[in-house]
Amino acid sequence: MTVNEALKALGELEAVLRAYTHALGVLNYDGETVAPRNSAPARGETTAFLSGIIHQRVTAGETGELIDTLLANGEGLSPADRRRAELLKKDRDELTLIPAEEYMAYQQLLAEAMQVWHDAKLASDYAAYAPYLEKIIAYNRRLAQRKDASKPAYDVLLDSYEEGLTHATLDPFFALLHRELTPVILEVAKQPRPDTAFLNQPYPIHLQRLFTDRVMEIMGISRDDCAVGETEHPFTEGFNRHDVRIATHYHENSVLSNLYSVVHEGGHALYELGVAEEYQGTLLSGGSSMSIHESQSRFYENLIGRSRPFIEVLLPDLKALFPDQLAGVDAEKLYRAANLAEPSLIRTEADELTYSIHVMIRYELEKAMIGGDLGVADIPGEWNRMYREYLGVEVPDDRRGCLQDSHWSFGAIGYFPSYALGSAYGVQMLENMERDIDVWGAVRGGSLKPITVWLGERIHRHGRLLTPAQLVESACGGPFDPHRYVNYLKDKYGTLYGL
Repeated sequence: MTVNEALKALGELEAVLRAYTHALGVLNYDGETVAPRNSAPARGETTAFLSGIIHQRVTAGETGELIDTLLANGEGLSPADRRRAELLKKDRDELTLIPAEEYMAYQQLLAEAMQVWHDAKLASDYAAYAPYLEKIIAYNRRLAQRKDASKPAYDVLLDSYEEGLTHATLDPFFALLHRELTPVILEVAKQPRPDTAFLNQPYPIHLQRLFTDRVMEIMGISRDDCAVGETEHPFTEGFNRHDVRIATHYHENSVLSNLYSVVHEGGHALYELGVAEEYQGTLLSGGSSMSIHESQSRFYENLIGRSRPFIEVLLPDLKALFPDQLAGVDAEKLYRAANLAEPSLIRTEADELTYSIHVMIRYELEKAMIGGDLGVADIPGEWNRMYREYLGVEVPDDRRGCLQDSHWSFGAIGYFPSYALGSAYGVQMLENMERDIDVWGAVRGGSLKPITVWLGERIHRHGRLLTPAQLVESACGGPFDPHRYVNYLKDKYGTLYGL
């Protein structure tokens, strides 16, 4: 096989993979938003069938041949073509370790587990969900063992979400956050609590949906390219730069919950919508890693979305939709309410100051789960103990405890640290951005386009071409320094609470 023949075969394979992964993504989005409850088993069978075809094509002998040909001539390839071959090799190396039948059965398990998780969460019935989690953990342990038996299994899983990430990196990162932020959390708890009573009243959901449209308009997200669905746990599916789908949730007595859900998922959407046209349909489309993806969602959600200028822009639209609920509420009052800091139960609703402690708890649990030190039956008790110890809150039920997140149900063990890393990356990106553009002038003007253009040039347009480390270096203006994240949180909440 010549290099040109290998490149042609690679393009043809990418077209096949693009079609099947698109179909699988639509099935997943449909299942999480509008599909009837009893559709999960049949959808699982379809998911398994389509996944089996992907497995067959990626592990085929001719795929190995084209990879070998391209990598043997790597110096003669463009950076994009070389990276495409490297990414395909990584996928192939993993899939060849898993028998097709086992892989297909696992995909069907995940499809069914999501529905079981949903029902179990609503009923706070961990026992109904536990058998599925047991199987998911067992599969991930086997996979890690097959991929690299010389490393701790959890490190192998972490690498799937952030190339090169290990517990040796994360342990000191979380130790720093815990050590430096815990005293601030304790001091904030002693200060007067801002008034949030105006948020805890009925905000009709049909009006919240209209507000979602306005928020997306400010963010520069076209509804012609991005759909919005409703689900139990918000998420984003990105297919190409003209088909991204986010899902939010609406709570009548918590208007900010949807606002920050939409801004968070909108950050993911802007990343997917911003990948360069030349990478569409190739293995270079999509995000570089989950921590880079979360750096974008957390950037828009918190650094922009909870800023005074952004809240000043939003308030007139909120008051137009909810005049009675927001009577007498000015921008400063809404800003302080939106930045309320106090230990809480739900990660997705947590403030910036305590958020990474929620992530740290999941990180410690996952290490123990995968390492064999924590049985599935013991997860609720350990979850509750850690919330009591680290955040000082009592978990009243599993719905607001270990069943609150959907990640384990779709097999994403090793994903959670990405949220904390992404939050920290975002702070350093903002500091670098402020040297180049008038960030807050743009926000006050009601358009985030200059911000998105800046991020687009350094992160979005590159898709998966660059490694996470290269993107961090580019967007952060130098090596990652977690102390800058800690200092940001200390400064922000010290000012807010007069510490």
